[in-house]
Amino acid sequence: MSYNEKNIKNVLVAGHSGSGKTSLVEALLFKTGKSDRQGRVEDGNTAADFDPEEIKRGVSLSSAVVPLEHDGAKINCIDVPGLFDFELGMYEGIMAAEAVLIAVSARDGLQVGAIKAFKLAQKAGKSHMFYVSKLDVENADFYKVFEEMKAQFGPSVCPVVVPVTTDKETVYIDLVDMKSYKYEKGVAVEMPMPATGHRLDGLITAISEAVAETDETLFEKYFSGEQFTKEEMRKGIYEGVKTGAITPVVCGVATKLEAMDLTLDALAHLLPSAGDVEPVTAENAKGEAEEIMCSSDGAIAAYVFKTVADPFVGKLSYVKVLRGTLKPDSNVVNNRTGSTERLGKLIWVSGKKQTDTPAINAGDIGAITKLTETKTGDILCAPSNIVNVEAVAFPTPTLSMALRLKQKGDEGKISSAMQRLMEEDGTLFYKMDNETLQQIMSGLGEQHLDVVAAKLKAKFGIEVELTQPRVAYRETIRKKIKAEGKHKKQTGGHGQFGHVIIEFEPVDSEELVFEENVFGGSVPRNFFPAVEKGLRDSIKFGVLAGYPMVGLKATLLDGSYHPVDSSEMAFKLAAGLAYRTGLKDAGPVLLEPISTLKAYVPDSNTGDLMGEVNKRRGRVLGMNPAEDNMQVIEAECPTTEMYDFTTYIRSLTQGRGYFTLEFARYEQLPQMLESKVIEEAKKFIDNKAEEE
Repeated sequence: MSYNEKNIKNVLVAGHSGSGKTSLVEALLFKTGKSDRQGRVEDGNTAADFDPEEIKRGVSLSSAVVPLEHDGAKINCIDVPGLFDFELGMYEGIMAAEAVLIAVSARDGLQVGAIKAFKLAQKAGKSHMFYVSKLDVENADFYKVFEEMKAQFGPSVCPVVVPVTTDKETVYIDLVDMKSYKYEKGVAVEMPMPATGHRLDGLITAISEAVAETDETLFEKYFSGEQFTKEEMRKGIYEGVKTGAITPVVCGVATKLEAMDLTLDALAHLLPSAGDVEPVTAENAKGEAEEIMCSSDGAIAAYVFKTVADPFVGKLSYVKVLRGTLKPDSNVVNNRTGSTERLGKLIWVSGKKQTDTPAINAGDIGAITKLTETKTGDILCAPSNIVNVEAVAFPTPTLSMALRLKQKGDEGKISSAMQRLMEEDGTLFYKMDNETLQQIMSGLGEQHLDVVAAKLKAKFGIEVELTQPRVAYRETIRKKIKAEGKHKKQTGGHGQFGHVIIEFEPVDSEELVFEENVFGGSVPRNFFPAVEKGLRDSIKFGVLAGYPMVGLKATLLDGSYHPVDSSEMAFKLAAGLAYRTGLKDAGPVLLEPISTLKAYVPDSNTGDLMGEVNKRRGRVLGMNPAEDNMQVIEAECPTTEMYDFTTYIRSLTQGRGYFTLEFARYEQLPQMLESKVIEEAKKFIDNKAEEE
C-alpha cells in the first residue's frame, strides 16, 4: 500500500537503557501483523536488534527502522539505543522523525536517558509522547512515575491511557473515548469502568483542560460544561502535541501485548504526520533561506540520516525524503560534493529485512544501495534546486585508546577498515599518531570502543588489543652549557672530519633557535646549514626518554675543519654528537601536556568533581552556571591524568554530565614522576624494535 505525507508518521523510540524500547517496537510489529512471531530481547530474535553484537550483548547498539501500519497510517519506528556510549542513534534518528516516543520504566522511574531524549526533542522542535513500560514487574508504580514526569517537564504531561491494578488484574482506561479494557493473551476485552475515586476525575480534568486550550471553540464548549466527543479529544490532543503544548502519556506491558492496541491508536491519531509539521528550514545554492514543504510534487530533497558500511553487502544509505518522490532513475546531486549520484536500488527496511520498492514518497523513510560519495548528513537534491539543512551536531568523542594489531600483515588493512566504520559512525575517530607511533581510536566510552574492536574482527578479520595511549611528552633544558662534538673517521680514501663547539641554552620557543657566532673561519660558512640540519634532526629525540626537545637555543661558537676530509655530512654528525653529549649536563627535564577542562555537571556533583580534579593534579579555575540547571567547572589538568575521565563523569552524574578537553600548553612534569615515564618510554621503544 502506498502512503502519502499526510498519513506517514516517523517516530523516534528513545529512552534510558533497559526501559523497554525494543520490546515495545517488537510488540507493535507483531500486533499489526507485520511479524508472525513476537521476539524477545533475551532470546536475541527481535526485529530491531539483529546485529550479532546486539544479540550477544542483549542491548541495542545502533538505530533500526521498523515500519508499522495501523488504521490508515504508516508508522516508521526508529528504535535507538539507550546506552550513552551509543547515543549516536538518537542524534541520527531525530532528523528523520517528526515525533519522539520516550519509554520510561514503571519500576525504575524517570531516568537520565528519558530526560536527554525529551530535551533533544525540544531542541530539535519535535513532538513528544511518553510510554510507561513494564507495569507487570515488582514495585512498578505508574502514578509515581507520572508525577515524576509532571514535576520534571511541567503541566504539558497529560494522561491518555492509565492503568488501574487490583489483586486480580490490571485494567487500562482509555481517557480519549472513556472505555476500559483488560487483556487476555494480548486481546482486549472491554470491561465496566473500575471505581477509581477522585484520581480518575483529576486525570480527566487534566486532559480536558489541555484539549480546551488548543482551540477557541473547544475552550468555549468545555467551560460551558459540555463533554468533548472522541473526535474532538483526538483533534485537540493532536493539535496540542503538534505545538508541544501537550505531551500525552500511554502505558502497557509489551511482552504480554497489554494495551498495545491503545498505544498504536495513540501513535496513529495523536502524533503529527510528515506532511503536517512545520516546513524544514534550508538554505539554497544562492545562500538564501528556503522552506522545504513536505510534498511529493516538489523538487527532490532526500536527507541521509544513517549509513551502514558492510564489506560483504556493500553500502546502505538510509534516507528521509523531505520533498519530491525518489525513484531509481531520479537525477540527483549531492549537496556537499556537487557531484551527481547514481542511485542503486531503493528498498524498504524493517530491521535487517529488505524489500525493493519502485519509489519512496515525500515524508517516508527508505534506503538506497551503493551510493559512492554520499555520507550521513548529506542531502540528495534535484540539480535545479540544491539545498543545505543544518544537521544536529553529534556528540564529541571523549575517550581515546591505542590499537595494537595482534597479527602481522594487518597493517595495510586497518586504515581502510576504520574508514568504513567511521562512515557509519559519526562519533568514531581514528588517526595514526606519528609522535607516539600509535594508532589511536576515539569514541564515546569503553563499550563503544569495545564494540568497534569486535566489528573489526567480525567484519574485516582484524584482531586488535586496546590499551591506554601514550602521552606526547616534550623535553627541554634548564641550564646553559657548552658542548663539543667531533666526528672523525679515516677510510682508505677520503676521511670524514667535522668538529664543532656549540652553546646550548633554554629559550621560550617551540622551534629550535639556531645562531652562529664563529670568528676567524674555524668553521667555514658553507657548513653552517649542515650544523643546523644536524641539530634539527637531533631535537626530534630528547636525551631523557626520546621525546621531542623544545625551548632550545643553539649557538655555533667554534670548531675546526679539514680542507679535504670535511663535508656537510661530517658536520651534521658532529652537531648531533654535541647535542647528545652536552644536553645530558644541561639539566634536562620532561614536560607534560596540560589541557583545559570544561565539565558540565548538576549542582549536586560540583564538590565531588572539584575534588576529583585536585586528585588528578589539576587546578580549578572557576565555576559558572550553565543551562539546564548545570554548572560548568573550568580547570587545567595534566592530559595523562584524564584518560578515563569519560567513565568517571558518567558514573558520578549517572550520565547527566559531559565535558570538553582541549590542549593548552606544556608544563614541567613533577620530578617524582619522571623515572616512571622514562622507564615506560624505553620499554615502548624496545617492544617496537622487537615487533619490527
